[in-house]
Amino acid sequence: MVTPASAAKSELVQRGCERLRGFGYEPVVMPHALDRGPLYYAGSAAGRVADLHAAFADESIEGVICTRGGWGSAELLPLLDRELLRANPKVFVGYSDHTSLHAWFWNECGMPTFYAPMVAADWSKDNGVDERTWRAAVEGDGVWSVGADDGVKVLREGKAEGRLLGGCLSIVVEALGTPWALKIEEPTVLFLEDIGTKPYKWDRFLQHLKFAGGLKNVRGIVFGDTSANIEASETELLEAACLHALRDFDGPVTIGLKCGHVERENRSLPLGAWVSMNGTELVSH
Repeated sequence: MVTPASAAKSELVQRGCERLRGFGYEPVVMPHALDRGPLYYAGSAAGRVADLHAAFADESIEGVICTRGGWGSAELLPLLDRELLRANPKVFVGYSDHTSLHAWFWNECGMPTFYAPMVAADWSKDNGVDERTWRAAVEGDGVWSVGADDGVKVLREGKAEGRLLGGCLSIVVEALGTPWALKIEEPTVLFLEDIGTKPYKWDRFLQHLKFAGGLKNVRGIVFGDTSANIEASETELLEAACLHALRDFDGPVTIGLKCGHVERENRSLPLGAWVSMNGTELVSH
């Protein structure tokens, strides 16, 4: 259990750890995971990156799960030990602000990661985790797939195949122009979701990504559930804003996948997997 960004509440971390034990895991809370401050951070950048390095270097640890998001992961990027992390690949789980870490692991290590439930944010809830997609994605128990039952609906019909990449839309876009921008260098199915982002901002972010060449190799786009961004009455406007920004994009577009900033049954995504997209269905190969 690591906290690379904002400080987590210890009681939620402990509750999440109890539920993880119920799934058969042995949680190890890293030394700085419950640090608080300065500001809103979970301790200093040096302490946060030390936990991350130690967790990856420890051969007894099979997976690293973030406690929560917030803000702070980007501060760690210049401090990460590429050789240590490349030499010790293992499961890495998080979402939201940790999109910057997912991008770093993919860019620098070619390492698949998991946009999936976090300890304090999701595992602490009785209904916070969708077990089926967690088992399939993280444990490799069966073929991973999502579809209409997971909230997905079609905005633009079509079929596509590619590498599943992406994460939090604002973090993906804010990395553009930096050395740590997500590298989309092969056919890609791009997953994007966010929190507290109004329809015009979705339009702005998507057009920025398009103008920066970020959609050049994207074959299909999967948007997440939007309930953490807008009122239900704004759904039609947000969907229209996305399609407006993507009016020159030829691939299929879906929306509504309950992954990331959702209240319950958070779905797990295997970033880096090769997937096919057909209507509402997204399946790994």
